[in-house]
Amino acid sequence: MNRRAFLRAGVLGTVGFGASSLPCFSAAKAKKPTVAEAFDAEMEAFMTARKIPGGALAVVKNRRLVYVKGYGWADRGRKISVKPDSLFRIASISKPITAVAVLKLVEAGKLRLDARAFDIVGASPILEEGRAPDVRLGRITIRQLLQHTGGWDRAQSYDPMFRARQIAEKTNTPPPATPAAVIRYMLGQPLDFDPGQRFAYSNLGYCVLGRVIEQIAGQPYEQFVRANVLGPLGIAHARIGASLDGRQPLAEVRYYMADGSQGNSVFPKGPAKVPWPYGGFHLEAMDAHGGWIASVVDLARFAATLDNPRRNPLLKPATSREMYAPPPPPVSRDKSGTLKDAWYGCGWSVRPTRKNRANYWHNGSLPGSATLLVRRDDGLSWVALFNQRSEDGNLPDSAIDPALHRAADSVAEWPTRDLFGTV
Repeated sequence: MNRRAFLRAGVLGTVGFGASSLPCFSAAKAKKPTVAEAFDAEMEAFMTARKIPGGALAVVKNRRLVYVKGYGWADRGRKISVKPDSLFRIASISKPITAVAVLKLVEAGKLRLDARAFDIVGASPILEEGRAPDVRLGRITIRQLLQHTGGWDRAQSYDPMFRARQIAEKTNTPPPATPAAVIRYMLGQPLDFDPGQRFAYSNLGYCVLGRVIEQIAGQPYEQFVRANVLGPLGIAHARIGASLDGRQPLAEVRYYMADGSQGNSVFPKGPAKVPWPYGGFHLEAMDAHGGWIASVVDLARFAATLDNPRRNPLLKPATSREMYAPPPPPVSRDKSGTLKDAWYGCGWSVRPTRKNRANYWHNGSLPGSATLLVRRDDGLSWVALFNQRSEDGNLPDSAIDPALHRAADSVAEWPTRDLFGTV
């Protein structure tokens, strides 16, 4: 895969309003499979068709972990199997974690959703000769960053988070570019549209949110999130991942490209050509929008906690409602001004399904990683993580979404045990 294809198809995270946004329907009456039979069949079929080395799944019912399993190889060469506690790059599922961290600061009265983001970050732009800063940058709010309405559109221009070498050169800083360098560079570039006028998925926006957290909290982004979001849930092993091969913790899986392709390293030392997942991009700089590693059990705990606002140790019910609220008009409205059936809230895709209920979800994608987290309106949640993504348009990674809905809808009887205390 050449660099042009990587930048077009490899950008981290995609959001679509597909099967996870659909209401829940009962499967046709027949002999009902067990939870294991239903989910194993779909996971194994999905992985076999795409020749994915390894994956993991966790399923939650009414905040109880009812099924968890590793599939295939964490390390294909060394024949190490995936385990329920294996760590994976979770890609853009990092965004809901960052959103909760931001909302905790809002809830504590330290931040306002309508505060102007760059008044807080305080970065100075790096400008090309004869160019002035885009005045619209100063109007971007925290809410707009959370809801991907800040004004950057990677489809119209590019995703700077995947230009680590080029931006380092432009900013005269050591490669690969840090978040601070990326932000300073982008403050010297024009926006693609007026802030708040439309939705355009932006990794950069969440990179900025990570720096907002650091400024308000007075500590590194990862440290704040581990102490204030993940720690209270008992999630101890999630962390920001490492780009270069050999720097991963023992519990982390290896990542694979379906075609074995390599790319140019963004790091100045070491081989010029590397497998894409190990230096083809700067994972550490993606911290707040796509840099976390975690297990399916970790993410199942996170999902289960959010599933009941009245028993949520992280956010109050009013803050939870704010997290899922639609963006202000005209975003996510049709030509008549009517709110669309689905939207992106603060870190979550949302589709209301019935009175006071909705489905929430987020997916993620990186070279070597495909991820999905779904929270359904009937008390079911699941997390699926894979150590290879599909590069075949006829076999999209998105197919895992309806597959796991099929599995859930085919189960007649759910286990009553809770595995959270055992894994």
